[in-house]
Amino acid sequence: MKSTRKAWATVIALGVIAASGATVAAATPSARSVSAGASEEEQLQKLYKDAVAEGGRLVVYAGGDKPGQADYLKNAFVKQFPKMKVDTVVDFSKNHDARLDNQIAGHKVVADVVHLQTLDDFPRWKKEGALEQYKPVGWNKVYDKVKDKDGYYTGLFFIGFANVTATTLGDNAPVEAEDFLKPEYKDKLVFTYPNDDDAVLYYFKQLTDKYGFDYLAKLRAQNPKFVRGTADASAQVGKDGYVANFGSSGSSSGLSKTSIPEKSPWVAWPQTGAILKDAPHKAAAKLYMSWVLSKQYQQTAYGWSARTDVPAPAGRKGIFDYDNMNPLGLGRFMGDRAALDRYKARVSLYVGDVKGANPADPETKLGLYPVDQNGTQG
Repeated sequence: MKSTRKAWATVIALGVIAASGATVAAATPSARSVSAGASEEEQLQKLYKDAVAEGGRLVVYAGGDKPGQADYLKNAFVKQFPKMKVDTVVDFSKNHDARLDNQIAGHKVVADVVHLQTLDDFPRWKKEGALEQYKPVGWNKVYDKVKDKDGYYTGLFFIGFANVTATTLGDNAPVEAEDFLKPEYKDKLVFTYPNDDDAVLYYFKQLTDKYGFDYLAKLRAQNPKFVRGTADASAQVGKDGYVANFGSSGSSSGLSKTSIPEKSPWVAWPQTGAILKDAPHKAAAKLYMSWVLSKQYQQTAYGWSARTDVPAPAGRKGIFDYDNMNPLGLGRFMGDRAALDRYKARVSLYVGDVKGANPADPETKLGLYPVDQNGTQG
């Protein structure tokens, strides 16, 4: 399954991952011994050499809702650094942060790098001393708004959730939130459970803030189908009579297209990454973080760049230039867990309890730790 991020970009040139200053990373207690005039490529090659000397292993925990969803990152990384062996574990971010809390408490950290949707976790982990202080290659080109000033975490790329509609609808496809209430879409809408994914929940929160809970009642009267995972929701569009969705990144099926509302709210946020302080493979982790933020990668990645020196996708505004979308909104929403949980409980009255297996781990094989090919916990 291709990543929803890639699908989003493929269909509407939005794609994914969201900057000011010099190219060389600022000095920190864990900074590299690279000369001040070194190019980004020279810095990456130094980091690569260090990572290989360390053993050439890397474990990444990636937020997502479908197995293999982050393989585009893993494959591109290994293509550039072929001596590296990478294990990437995809699961809901809310599952990964529980794993990490358990690993940190048990002094058995498995992950080296994490990039997750649970934006509120990173300030907490910083305060708890669980993160490595490190400013990757390109640090001074990353938007100040999405990085920790002390260098403990940073936005790596933007993920956007907007509309996904069947290509068969043509110009009649719904665009604004109120379009989804038209009678012709009854029994034909499919959504991710908002009470199962905080980014989708924030999408619904913005809609009820703007249109009231009466909007949600009318949407529920359309008899939509609710499923677990944004990838499965968007993949359903164009199949079995389902023609529209909002709150996901799109599908690579060719049966649907994506669009951005002009007036009603939508969601994008900086998927945030960090290195664990007790990471088993710190040199590899520094290489990975620096590679993702390097201009070379950001120029070839899908969608808006994390860097100020890489332009927005053709035909799109800058990530901070949309009147109906604030990239910092999700982080603020998730920062008040008590209010979030109250809203989630109220939404559950309208959409019902979450049902179905975890789409990122349908056979419950992930367990608490990733398992290597030899069957051992690593």
